[in-house]
Amino acid sequence: MQTIMPDIADTAEALQTGTLDWVGMGNIELPLLFSSKGLSDTTVTAKADAFVNLHNEQAKGIHMSRLFLALDTLSCEQTLTPTTLKQVLESFVASHQDLSNAAKVVIHFELPLRRPSLLSGKQGWKSYPVTITASLIEGHYQLEVAVDVTYSSTCPCSAALARQLIQKAFTEQFAQQQLSFEQVHDWLGSTQGIVATPHSQRSIANIKVKVPSDSQEFDILALINSTENELKTPVQAAVKREDEQEFARLNGQNLMFCEDAARKLKALFEMSHYQDYYIKINHYESLHAHDAVAYAVKGLPQGYQI
Repeated sequence: MQTIMPDIADTAEALQTGTLDWVGMGNIELPLLFSSKGLSDTTVTAKADAFVNLHNEQAKGIHMSRLFLALDTLSCEQTLTPTTLKQVLESFVASHQDLSNAAKVVIHFELPLRRPSLLSGKQGWKSYPVTITASLIEGHYQLEVAVDVTYSSTCPCSAALARQLIQKAFTEQFAQQQLSFEQVHDWLGSTQGIVATPHSQRSIANIKVKVPSDSQEFDILALINSTENELKTPVQAAVKREDEQEFARLNGQNLMFCEDAARKLKALFEMSHYQDYYIKINHYESLHAHDAVAYAVKGLPQGYQI
């Protein structure tokens, strides 16, 4: 005789009645085969948060194992795309009839990309933290992609102060002399010629964009490339001396405060196909113990807020 096991979520009364916005699980370990335009399908080690709402005020709780099993099917039998993610959410809601009419999943992983050097032709791996958030609320599907892009920022104020010190050193050493081109050239290439350098720091742009709900594929590579191309100074992987010199040149030709970086990306995303965007610029100062931070959003009434 088969024993019927109790299901408290179905049979027990709630200790306190009321609706809940989201109920589910966080940090579910989940290997996924990720598919994105321009990239080979990539296996990533992800962590997922899975939720449904609880709009039945009398229900004791949800069936968390059903959320887990739907994600396990995505992990073992499917590829992560906008379409399969929507199917997961539909499964969440369908498995919670009379309990829920909305579902959400948040997936975090690091995407490894082969990135070329600036000049030498070498290549190396760089990992980009990616977060994909999808929701299905009363049949309305929404999709968001977030990525962190690391770059170098050189302070314009510090650069100006360094140039002033170089001019001062030149004046002090050569004020009373008639110099040839060769003498000036040699001095500029000496340690005496570069008496000060501007400070720069590793910086991170946190980008979030709303992706059209009818998208058939992700396009993470285009998002990363467009951001790096706009900022001009992405951190490097494989580096030879010629690459390091080119990186120094790019930093010198693209001096920027956090405000400059935020405005650059704001102008870029205003011209993009994304429905909405959120930008947070973090300059992890080498001069100060604190950070320089700037934000920008599209400014839609129901869109991203600061």
